[in-house]
Parts: sequence; structure tokens; C-alpha cells
Amino acid sequence: MPDTSPTGSQRTILILGATEAAPPEGLLPAPEGARFTFAAGPPLEEALAQADAIFVWHGRGRDIEAAWVAAGRVSWIHAASAGVDKLLSPAIVASDVVVTNSRGIFDGPLAEYALALVLHFAADLGPTLAAQRERRWAPRQYRRLAGRTIVVVGAGPIGRAVGRLAQALGMRVRLVGRGARPDPEWGRIEAVADLPALLPGAAFVVLVAPSTPETQGLFGAAQFAALDPGAVLVNIGRGALVDEGALLEALRSGRLGGAALDVFAEEPLPPDHPLWSEPGVIVSPHMAGDFAGFEAALVARFREELEAWLAGRPLQNVVDKQAGYVRSADPGQRSGSA
Repeated sequence: MPDTSPTGSQRTILILGATEAAPPEGLLPAPEGARFTFAAGPPLEEALAQADAIFVWHGRGRDIEAAWVAAGRVSWIHAASAGVDKLLSPAIVASDVVVTNSRGIFDGPLAEYALALVLHFAADLGPTLAAQRERRWAPRQYRRLAGRTIVVVGAGPIGRAVGRLAQALGMRVRLVGRGARPDPEWGRIEAVADLPALLPGAAFVVLVAPSTPETQGLFGAAQFAALDPGAVLVNIGRGALVDEGALLEALRSGRLGGAALDVFAEEPLPPDHPLWSEPGVIVSPHMAGDFAGFEAALVARFREELEAWLAGRPLQNVVDKQAGYVRSADPGQRSGSA
């Protein structure tokens, strides 16, 4: 890893996606040895030219690419998110700049959100709510989660948290990662290349993998065809993981029993997109990680990293820019890799 420790008496940290009049809560004051500058968005050339580091707030990482040539002094970028796909332009990937993310903050909240969506379908709450709106008394049976199989695609900390909650409800969990490997917690992580063979028999599939070149279009027509009729898809990872055309076809053919989507290929989801009104679909506005207090937690994590950076200590959550996520030395650790 290149040396990212600052030199000199004071370092300039660009807060991208906020203003000095409305900074992220808990950010101020700047610690000794640092000063904060602010830019809500483009143009960024002047702000980047003065910056030694960047704190990317509110997902504004994509704004950096067009002005990156001006960022001659930047040695560290911290993302207030777990995903960094919008930030990792080819120029940043090729540079010596160290990128860190906010891994760990969203594990539990995202897992809870995913299981809430799974429970919605398991308890058949859609028809219950529809009957309530019609003032119609319509009791019926539903299927328990215990004993049913859930495939979780993404074996990093979020996927593992989903698996633990599902396991606590009595579900059989198949955890899928980049490659097949033994795992001290799960016994075995399955390979994403074997996904078609893992899908038959699954009642639910939860996608939590990051968006990388390898995961683009990960779930398409072949994967939907491999599912048992009535299976449910939950995507809290990235919209690019799913072929939305194939998803709609699977829903309309009856192959898929439902889908809960928090992420989409285009965000915000256009008002005329057919997913808004497709029966059996839950659309949520990329909010699965937005638990009460999440912004304060993101700022606290950034300040921890900033204190380490200013002191020349190692940074945590360093992203492998080629892979697109944080790697762990031991993939079986509770904070393990994707």
C-alpha cells in the first residue's frame, strides 16, 4: 500500500456532496492538523486542486471523474458508503490514491431489511393488505420460513449477516461468493459460477454482491429459469446485478413469485418504469441502509479514519481498487470478504 500519511502542518480535506452552511452532522470541528473545504458538486477543478484528501458524501463519487486531472495532491479518498462502484473511475483505479469505504456500518441494518422483505412474501402480506383496502375478510394459509432454502449471493459481511438472521429463523442457507472455498463459520462458500445448480429448490434469493465487472448482469434469464416456480428475488446489492428485462419476463410468466428491489439499473427509477406497477413487486428507493442514525455513524467512521491518516497510522477498510471491494486476509472472518 502506498504511504498516505500527510506531511506539513495542515492538510486540506474536501467534503464532496455537502456545503459549509449545511455540513454532515458531527463533522465539525476539523481535528488539529486538518481543515475542511466543501463542494456540493461540479465544477470541482479548483476544490480538487487544493485537496489532500476527499470525503465523498451522499454518493457524489461519480462527480470526481471529470475533474480528476486537477487532483494532483489527493492521496486518500474515503467513501461514506459500502459500495464504491460510482467512485472507481479508471483514472482513480490506476492511481496510487488509497480508497477506503464505510464497511461494517450497514451489515446489520441491511440484513434486517432483507429479512423484512423475505418475511413479507413468506407471510403473504401483499394479498392481506390488498384485502384490507377492499374491506374484505380473506383468511388463508401461508408457508413458514423454517426448513426452506435461501441463497445469499455475496459472502461478505452483509451477506453473512443476512445468512445469520435467516439461519436464526430456521432456514437452510447457501452462501455464494466469488469462488468455492471452505469456511470456518459456514462450512463451505459456494462459487458464483455454480449458481444455476444452486438455485433449484431455493425459496428465496437475496443479492448483496457489489457491482463489479464480474457481477454485471449476474442474474438474468438463465438464472430465473433455474429457479423453482414461485421463488422470490430480493436485491439490496446493486441494480446492475439484475437483467431487469429478464426479471419482468420471469414475473409475468409466473416463474418468479415476487421480487423486492431496493436498487435499480437507473436511479431514481423513472416514473414510467413498468416495475412500479408490476404485480408482486416491492420497489423501495435505495434506502435499505438508511437506518435512523446512519449518517452520524458514517461521519464517526470517517473521523476515525481521518485521525489515523493524520497520525500516519494504517487505514482500515482499504478497498482493492481492481476488485472493487475490501478484501480480508481470512475470508471466514465475521467481517469477511465479498
